[in-house]
Amino acid sequence: MTQVLLLGGTSGASQLAQALHRAGVPALFSYAGVTHAPLAQPLPTRSGGFGGAEGLAQFIRDHGISHVVDATHPFAAQMSRNACVACAATGTPLLALERAAWQPQAGDQWIDVADMAAAAAALPEAPSRVFLAVGRKQLDAFARHPQHHYLLRLVDAPVPGSLSLPRHTVITGRGPFGEADDLALLRQHGMQWVVAKNAGGEATRGKLDAARRLGLPVVMVQRPVLPDRLRTEEVSAVLHWLDHGALP
Repeated sequence: MTQVLLLGGTSGASQLAQALHRAGVPALFSYAGVTHAPLAQPLPTRSGGFGGAEGLAQFIRDHGISHVVDATHPFAAQMSRNACVACAATGTPLLALERAAWQPQAGDQWIDVADMAAAAAALPEAPSRVFLAVGRKQLDAFARHPQHHYLLRLVDAPVPGSLSLPRHTVITGRGPFGEADDLALLRQHGMQWVVAKNAGGEATRGKLDAARRLGLPVVMVQRPVLPDRLRTEEVSAVLHWLDHGALP
């Protein structure tokens, strides 16, 4: 019997949840638990970690999971690595629903870096206004460069005093964010630099289109390296894989 564990948290995961629900495929949607008010899903949901790869493997056994779909954020590297190890240990088929990385276009001024420390180091020494579009879990590297004023856009408002950045402005919002929205945002706050993770997809690429329009440099943090695994960008391909055991 099919019982899918959908590791979610992306727009693609939500689209797949809708498709599984419409198709009547038994599935459990798992959130990492980072966002306080995650989007409602049409599937049964759980929130929080599993206790590493061993905990995930035990969860797969205990709940009769027949297939795992990893639709986590491309930078949720540890969860993806745990899924690879747990599925190998339990013999459970694993498929990654993973959007393609963004590629620079004509007019882009990208500075590619490997991690957040390198991203912070790539900013100029002179005080600048920086749109820091990286979430709130990896801000410490930028706190070491306190001369800049950072603009943060977060899903949830932070607890007062919880952020390590001495000079910052926080706005809240949930994507998708189009070019017009982000063009207005960057202009309103006088941004001079953009720092982004190469997450791919359409929901948050507006900041890149806006930066190109304004001629702003973008420090682009590249994705972490993950183990080789079966992957697709298409929700329809996931359904085909569940039915036929292979991608179309």
